[in-house]
Amino acid sequence: MFRITKEFHFSASHQLSHLPADHQCARLHGHNYVVVVELSAPTLNADGFVRDYHELAALKDYIDTAFDHRHLNDVMEGPSTAENMARHFFDWCQARWAEVTAVKVSETPKTWAEYRPQVQS
Repeated sequence: MFRITKEFHFSASHQLSHLPADHQCARLHGHNYVVVVELSAPTLNADGFVRDYHELAALKDYIDTAFDHRHLNDVMEGPSTAENMARHFFDWCQARWAEVTAVKVSETPKTWAEYRPQVQS
């Protein structure tokens, strides 16, 4: 199995107001997010790629337009957690590239959430 990844960065604010008032994420705050998309294929295409990295620029454009320097509560359905964002970006990518296998979203260098659907056998 061949696997490629590409990393994207953006900054945004959010607030998880459903949490207790003393929880740090209940307050308005921001992160410098990192999104990593993973694509896999058992064979390479005629050009020798899983998918040409250049094609993944569409995700950068989407992130820059819809998420960068935005308040995520205004652009996300449901809580703007890293878990929900990973699923959101996975679904967006899967609608364009069948090879997508996972998306990881980091809020800090030490914390991240990943969405990787279970493979049906």
